[in-house]
Amino acid sequence: MKTLNNFSKGIIKENPVLVLVLGTCPTLATSTSVLNALGMGAAATCVLVFSNILISALRNVIPDKVRIPCYIVLIAGLVTAVQMLVKAYAPELNESLGIYLPLIVVNCIILGRAEMYASKNNVFDSAVDGFGMGIGFTLALFLMAAIRETFGHGTFCGMEIPVLKNNNISIMTMAPGGFFVFGLLIAAVNKFSKHKPKKNSFGCEGCPQFAVCAKSELSSCNDAAEEDE
Repeated sequence: MKTLNNFSKGIIKENPVLVLVLGTCPTLATSTSVLNALGMGAAATCVLVFSNILISALRNVIPDKVRIPCYIVLIAGLVTAVQMLVKAYAPELNESLGIYLPLIVVNCIILGRAEMYASKNNVFDSAVDGFGMGIGFTLALFLMAAIRETFGHGTFCGMEIPVLKNNNISIMTMAPGGFFVFGLLIAAVNKFSKHKPKKNSFGCEGCPQFAVCAKSELSSCNDAAEEDE
Protein backbone atom coordinates (compact mmCIF):
# COMPACT_ATOMS: atom_id res chain seq x y z
CA MET A 1 0.00 0.00 0.00
CA LYS A 2 2.85 2.40 0.81
CA THR A 3 4.47 1.68 -2.56
CA LEU A 4 1.16 2.24 -4.38
CA ASN A 5 0.59 5.54 -2.59
CA ASN A 6 4.16 6.58 -3.31
CA PHE A 7 3.60 5.87 -7.01
CA SER A 8 0.12 7.39 -7.36
CA LYS A 9 0.87 10.67 -5.58
CA GLY A 10 2.92 11.88 -8.55
CA ILE A 11 0.02 11.19 -10.91
CA ILE A 12 -2.78 12.93 -9.04
CA LYS A 13 -2.15 14.29 -5.54
CA GLU A 14 1.27 15.83 -6.24
CA ASN A 15 1.24 16.03 -10.03
CA PRO A 16 4.41 18.02 -10.81
CA VAL A 17 2.75 20.14 -13.51
CA LEU A 18 -0.89 20.56 -12.53
CA VAL A 19 -0.53 20.63 -8.73
CA LEU A 20 3.05 21.64 -7.91
CA VAL A 21 3.28 23.82 -11.06
CA LEU A 22 6.85 22.76 -11.90
CA GLY A 23 8.44 22.35 -15.32
CA THR A 24 6.15 24.94 -16.90
CA CYS A 25 8.59 25.97 -19.64
CA PRO A 26 9.03 22.53 -21.31
CA THR A 27 5.35 21.80 -20.71
CA LEU A 28 4.20 24.80 -22.73
CA ALA A 29 6.92 24.46 -25.36
CA THR A 30 6.52 20.76 -26.19
CA SER A 31 2.76 20.34 -25.78
CA THR A 32 1.83 21.54 -29.28
CA SER A 33 2.10 17.94 -30.55
CA VAL A 34 1.11 14.67 -28.89
CA LEU A 35 4.17 12.85 -30.22
CA ASN A 36 6.51 15.58 -28.95
CA ALA A 37 4.78 15.53 -25.56
CA LEU A 38 5.10 11.76 -25.23
CA GLY A 39 8.75 11.91 -26.30
CA MET A 40 9.57 14.61 -23.76
CA GLY A 41 7.62 12.77 -21.06
CA ALA A 42 9.46 9.50 -21.73
CA ALA A 43 12.87 11.20 -21.70
CA ALA A 44 12.11 13.07 -18.48
CA THR A 45 10.76 9.89 -16.85
CA CYS A 46 13.94 7.96 -17.65
CA VAL A 47 16.09 10.72 -16.19
CA LEU A 48 13.85 10.99 -13.11
CA VAL A 49 13.98 7.28 -12.32
CA PHE A 50 17.71 6.81 -12.81
CA SER A 51 18.70 10.08 -11.14
CA ASN A 52 16.61 9.17 -8.09
CA ILE A 53 18.23 5.72 -7.98
CA LEU A 54 21.78 7.08 -8.22
CA ILE A 55 21.27 9.92 -5.77
CA SER A 56 19.57 7.64 -3.25
CA ALA A 57 22.38 5.08 -3.56
CA LEU A 58 25.03 7.79 -3.07
CA ARG A 59 23.22 9.90 -0.48
CA ASN A 60 25.57 8.83 2.33
CA VAL A 61 28.66 9.42 0.20
CA ILE A 62 27.92 12.86 -1.27
CA PRO A 63 29.01 15.66 1.11
CA ASP A 64 26.09 17.82 2.20
CA LYS A 65 27.84 21.09 1.30
CA VAL A 66 28.25 20.15 -2.37
CA ARG A 67 25.16 18.00 -2.83
CA ILE A 68 23.44 20.29 -5.38
CA PRO A 69 26.44 20.46 -7.78
CA CYS A 70 26.83 16.69 -7.45
CA TYR A 71 23.16 16.15 -8.26
CA ILE A 72 23.45 18.37 -11.33
CA VAL A 73 26.52 16.46 -12.57
CA LEU A 74 24.71 13.13 -12.21
CA ILE A 75 21.58 14.45 -13.91
CA ALA A 76 23.63 16.02 -16.72
CA GLY A 77 25.33 12.68 -17.40
CA LEU A 78 21.97 10.90 -17.60
CA VAL A 79 20.49 13.57 -19.87
CA THR A 80 23.50 13.31 -22.20
CA ALA A 81 23.01 9.55 -22.44
CA VAL A 82 19.28 9.94 -23.13
CA GLN A 83 19.94 12.61 -25.78
CA MET A 84 22.47 10.37 -27.54
CA LEU A 85 19.94 7.51 -27.61
CA VAL A 86 17.22 9.81 -28.99
CA LYS A 87 19.59 11.12 -31.67
CA ALA A 88 20.49 7.59 -32.68
CA TYR A 89 17.05 5.98 -32.70
CA ALA A 90 14.59 8.89 -33.05
CA PRO A 91 16.33 11.72 -34.95
CA GLU A 92 13.01 13.34 -35.93
CA LEU A 93 11.97 13.55 -32.29
CA ASN A 94 15.37 15.03 -31.43
CA GLU A 95 14.85 17.72 -34.08
CA SER A 96 11.32 18.45 -32.82
CA LEU A 97 12.30 18.77 -29.17
CA GLY A 98 15.40 20.83 -29.99
CA ILE A 99 16.98 22.64 -27.06
CA TYR A 100 14.34 21.41 -24.61
CA LEU A 101 15.80 17.90 -24.55
CA PRO A 102 19.23 18.91 -23.11
CA LEU A 103 17.48 21.44 -20.87
CA ILE A 104 16.05 18.51 -18.88
CA VAL A 105 19.27 18.97 -16.86
CA VAL A 106 17.83 22.07 -15.21
CA ASN A 107 14.23 20.86 -15.04
CA CYS A 108 13.11 21.77 -11.52
CA ILE A 109 11.01 18.60 -11.25
CA ILE A 110 14.09 16.37 -11.45
CA LEU A 111 16.31 18.44 -9.16
CA GLY A 112 13.39 18.93 -6.77
CA ARG A 113 12.75 15.19 -6.39
CA ALA A 114 16.47 14.58 -5.94
CA GLU A 115 16.67 17.11 -3.11
CA MET A 116 13.30 16.48 -1.45
CA TYR A 117 12.93 12.72 -1.78
CA ALA A 118 15.82 10.68 -3.23
CA SER A 119 18.41 12.14 -0.86
CA LYS A 120 16.31 11.04 2.14
CA ASN A 121 14.91 7.64 1.12
CA ASN A 122 16.06 4.21 -0.02
CA VAL A 123 16.71 3.20 -3.63
CA PHE A 124 13.47 1.30 -4.24
CA ASP A 125 11.18 4.01 -2.86
CA SER A 126 13.13 6.66 -4.77
CA ALA A 127 12.75 4.73 -8.02
CA VAL A 128 9.00 4.38 -7.47
CA ASP A 129 8.73 8.09 -6.65
CA GLY A 130 10.63 9.04 -9.81
CA PHE A 131 8.49 6.74 -11.97
CA GLY A 132 5.25 8.12 -10.51
CA MET A 133 6.37 11.71 -11.00
CA GLY A 134 7.47 10.92 -14.56
CA ILE A 135 4.10 9.35 -15.38
CA GLY A 136 2.32 12.36 -13.90
CA PHE A 137 4.49 14.72 -15.96
CA THR A 138 3.85 12.68 -19.13
CA LEU A 139 0.11 12.54 -18.47
CA ALA A 140 -0.11 16.32 -18.02
CA LEU A 141 1.89 16.86 -21.23
CA PHE A 142 -0.34 14.41 -23.10
CA LEU A 143 -3.58 16.09 -21.98
CA MET A 144 -2.32 19.53 -22.94
CA ALA A 145 -0.93 18.34 -26.28
CA ALA A 146 -4.11 16.42 -27.15
CA ILE A 147 -6.22 19.57 -26.70
CA ARG A 148 -3.79 21.93 -28.40
CA GLU A 149 -3.01 19.71 -31.38
CA THR A 150 -6.64 18.72 -31.93
CA PHE A 151 -7.98 22.27 -31.98
CA GLY A 152 -4.83 24.06 -33.13
CA HIS A 153 -3.73 21.83 -36.01
CA GLY A 154 -6.85 19.73 -36.58
CA THR A 155 -4.78 16.56 -36.15
CA PHE A 156 -4.07 13.93 -33.50
CA CYS A 157 -0.65 12.25 -33.49
CA GLY A 158 -0.20 13.65 -37.00
CA MET A 159 -3.44 12.10 -38.31
CA GLU A 160 -5.91 14.57 -39.79
CA ILE A 161 -9.32 15.07 -38.18
CA PRO A 162 -11.79 15.73 -41.04
CA VAL A 163 -13.94 18.47 -39.50
CA LEU A 164 -11.25 20.28 -37.52
CA LYS A 165 -8.52 20.22 -40.16
CA ASN A 166 -10.06 23.14 -42.07
CA ASN A 167 -11.56 24.81 -39.01
CA ASN A 168 -8.65 24.88 -36.60
CA ILE A 169 -7.94 27.53 -33.98
CA SER A 170 -4.37 28.58 -34.67
CA ILE A 171 -3.94 30.45 -31.38
CA MET A 172 -4.03 27.11 -29.56
CA THR A 173 -0.58 26.33 -30.96
CA MET A 174 0.81 29.63 -29.65
CA ALA A 175 1.80 30.70 -26.15
CA PRO A 176 -1.60 32.26 -25.26
CA GLY A 177 -3.37 29.02 -26.19
CA GLY A 178 -0.87 27.04 -24.14
CA PHE A 179 -1.45 29.17 -21.05
CA PHE A 180 -5.22 28.97 -21.59
CA VAL A 181 -5.22 25.15 -21.68
CA PHE A 182 -2.74 25.03 -18.80
CA GLY A 183 -5.03 27.18 -16.67
CA LEU A 184 -8.10 25.11 -17.55
CA LEU A 185 -6.40 21.87 -16.54
CA ILE A 186 -5.14 23.33 -13.25
CA ALA A 187 -8.66 24.62 -12.51
CA ALA A 188 -10.14 21.19 -13.29
CA VAL A 189 -7.66 19.43 -10.99
CA ASN A 190 -8.39 21.90 -8.18
CA LYS A 191 -12.12 21.49 -8.71
CA PHE A 192 -12.21 17.72 -8.55
CA SER A 193 -9.36 17.19 -6.10
CA LYS A 194 -10.35 15.76 -2.74
CA HIS A 195 -7.55 17.65 -1.01
CA LYS A 196 -9.06 21.06 -0.49
CA PRO A 197 -6.86 23.94 0.70
CA LYS A 198 -7.26 24.96 4.31
CA LYS A 199 -9.24 28.12 4.90
CA ASN A 200 -7.38 30.95 6.56
CA SER A 201 -8.57 31.90 9.99
CA PHE A 202 -8.64 35.60 10.75
CA GLY A 203 -9.53 35.27 14.44
CA CYS A 204 -7.10 35.38 17.33
CA GLU A 205 -6.33 31.67 16.91
CA GLY A 206 -5.13 32.29 13.36
CA CYS A 207 -2.60 34.93 14.37
CA PRO A 208 1.07 33.86 14.59
CA GLN A 209 1.39 35.94 17.79
CA PHE A 210 -1.57 34.25 19.48
CA ALA A 211 0.59 32.26 21.91
CA VAL A 212 2.58 35.35 22.93
CA CYS A 213 -0.56 37.44 23.40
CA ALA A 214 -2.20 34.69 25.41
CA LYS A 215 0.79 34.54 27.73
CA SER A 216 0.79 38.34 28.08
CA GLU A 217 -2.91 38.36 28.88
CA LEU A 218 -2.45 35.59 31.45
CA SER A 219 0.43 37.50 33.06
CA SER A 220 -1.69 40.66 33.21
CA CYS A 221 -4.50 38.76 34.90
CA ASN A 222 -2.11 37.27 37.44
CA ASP A 223 -0.63 40.70 38.18
CA ALA A 224 -4.09 42.16 38.67
CA ALA A 225 -5.05 39.33 40.99
CA GLU A 226 -1.90 39.89 43.08
CA GLU A 227 -2.66 43.63 43.37
CA ASP A 228 -6.22 42.90 44.54
CA GLU A 229 -4.85 40.63 47.21
